[in-house]
Amino acid sequence: MTPPDPAALAARARELRTLLDRANRAYYADAAPIMSDAEFDRLLAELARLEQEHPALDDPDSPTHRVGGEPLKGFKTVPHAVAMLSIDNTYDAESLREWHRRVLRGLASPGSGGLFGETAASGVPPVRFMCDPKIDGVALSLRYEKGVLVAAVTRGDGVKGDDVTHAARTIRAIPLRLEPTGRGPAAPDVLEVRGEVYMPTSEFLRINAEREAAGLDVFMNPRNSTAGTLKNLDPRIAASRRLAFCAHGRGQVSPSSFANSYSQFLERLRGLGIPTNPHTRACATIDEVLSAISDFEVKRRSLDYATDGMVIRVDSFSQQDALGVTAKSPRWVVAYKYPAERKTTKLLRVEHQVGKTGKITPRAVMEPVLLAGTVVQHATLHNYGRIQDAPTEPDNPDSRRTDIRIGDTVYIEKAGEIIPYVAGVVIEKRLRGAERIEPPSKCPECNGPVEIEPPEGERDPKLETARRCVNPECPAQIREKLIWFAGRKQMDIEGLGEKTVDQIRQESDIPLRSFADIFRLARHREELLALDRMGEKKVENLLAGIEEARTRGLARLLAGMGIRHVGDVTARMLARQFKDLEALLEADEKTLRPKSLSKDEARALGLPEDPADRAETGLGKETAPIVHAYLHSRVAKKTFEELRAAGLDLASHEFKARPAGAHKAHSGFWAGKTVVLTGTLESFDRTSLTERLEAAGAHVSGSVSKKTDLVIAGASAGSKLAKAQELGIEIWDEQRLLKELPR
Repeated sequence: MTPPDPAALAARARELRTLLDRANRAYYADAAPIMSDAEFDRLLAELARLEQEHPALDDPDSPTHRVGGEPLKGFKTVPHAVAMLSIDNTYDAESLREWHRRVLRGLASPGSGGLFGETAASGVPPVRFMCDPKIDGVALSLRYEKGVLVAAVTRGDGVKGDDVTHAARTIRAIPLRLEPTGRGPAAPDVLEVRGEVYMPTSEFLRINAEREAAGLDVFMNPRNSTAGTLKNLDPRIAASRRLAFCAHGRGQVSPSSFANSYSQFLERLRGLGIPTNPHTRACATIDEVLSAISDFEVKRRSLDYATDGMVIRVDSFSQQDALGVTAKSPRWVVAYKYPAERKTTKLLRVEHQVGKTGKITPRAVMEPVLLAGTVVQHATLHNYGRIQDAPTEPDNPDSRRTDIRIGDTVYIEKAGEIIPYVAGVVIEKRLRGAERIEPPSKCPECNGPVEIEPPEGERDPKLETARRCVNPECPAQIREKLIWFAGRKQMDIEGLGEKTVDQIRQESDIPLRSFADIFRLARHREELLALDRMGEKKVENLLAGIEEARTRGLARLLAGMGIRHVGDVTARMLARQFKDLEALLEADEKTLRPKSLSKDEARALGLPEDPADRAETGLGKETAPIVHAYLHSRVAKKTFEELRAAGLDLASHEFKARPAGAHKAHSGFWAGKTVVLTGTLESFDRTSLTERLEAAGAHVSGSVSKKTDLVIAGASAGSKLAKAQELGIEIWDEQRLLKELPR
């Protein structure tokens, strides 16, 4: 047999790479596919076979490497050459017109008042604006040197971000090399392209269908899924999820003559094979801008990705430079955010759900309605105090205390366009004799006793904030606690989600009624393998995750147990004060209570100035006795004994011994502020942000009360945001946080 010609093999490999790169470019950058998916996969398989059989033909930038390599051990944080500043938001036409007037004043001739003067502009040169769809994804900065992708960095805090090049290289929409097509110049020596990585809606649905079939928890929304994919240390995960990318800005560009306007910059990116949004629109006047916003609001519902607004910017780079930036955001760009879509539907009935702490929550069951791209049939009603005996003002359907009745026509919206909630009642459509919603007097799951919690300082039961089943053996609580315990922020047991917990409890005789039972699942390996869709790999991964969870330490354990008033923040604060579980159990109730501190001492500790408000344990004068009583209850003692016997690490990983009174003094805006975090933030995970706020002197609480100073709300914020709005507490979004957070 004649041996293959090395030159011919090399030529075929080059030809295949060229074809596959052209196909990616045609599909993602030009929106004009040149081959079918099946043909692409066939050519990719041929190239992979060639490279495998002839290692000398391998190329690090080959399309075959987009499947991902070995997992990384950790992230590297790198600075941005040019800061990725946040963009100010506007929500109505008049605010947008005011931004336009400021732009014109800023570009006015010196004789008219100068930059951002108070008078109307005169002698203003022509200004063109570009309107870009605001894709709801994750901001990313791609750095090309001599046309080769060398780094991909998340936005982070705007000054520095995480290097996620390992994941970005797997995204087919991102070129690994920039090759001009004759429509413009070659790539400059340095080209930083800012853009949005996102998960197409169709891909999100595909992944969730596969996860559901495999018995895994489904993802909440495409944006969170995208962020989690980029932050996964295994690039094969990113490769399997088919993320997309769309350019919308520039960082460092050298030489700067590459483009003199945003529109030209986009045109030249497309010429290099980098995707841009086909719905970008040029406008000469503010009326044209408003028209573009209105036109796209209708069109965006039919797209295969989520959008929440339009970004409007001055086109000319020289005019952008003249306008400049503030400390946190450019003056030449603003984001117009679309209002949440509101629909009406009929409330059919109310279900009563029991959570891990025994809290009973009313859940609305409604006639299905299409809202913001999905069919909605269920929504939380938060608590019984908000839906009883407090009639809605006829002209204010957003009233937070709403008399809702069965059969009512209700307004529904989506918080962050993700989580549906009942915003109000169409009171004039109420039927005579409409049935009131009756709170359960006994637990709907176990028929056990119920405890009613009034708001702080109130005794009227009609103003209740919560209603709880106090039976610790309640089956519904046990199920919810097991699911919570295994969650990512608690014991982080991969594969033990809601569906797996239910499957084990309902389809087998394997005991799964306590936290300790989780750590005994290895004894039931054969029974697990006999369950439907529980193959050997899935069982091995589950058992490995359980074994690793034994080492999480005291803070994660306390956070996972579902103890009332002990979330992840309070659990970590307790772990900082006590070296292990034994030390915590030896502490008396007085030790857990707030210390009697002067205002100066409280400020030095970074606590609220009210000396009776918060302790270093994170517990208050009302909550410390409740937590102490639980820790020494029969149920808790049994739980701790079983977990100790199961070999769990009960030592604190956060404890640091320090002399009494050796506290770091804090000053400035954050000192003594009580802050609550809710929802999902793009630039931070909850733990790292908590640490930064605490380092600045703030106290981060897990619940909203009258003593809360500030609530920071990200995407999918829920009941905490609603309560903050009800109490009139100041609320910041992520952009405001980034402006104010110390570097």
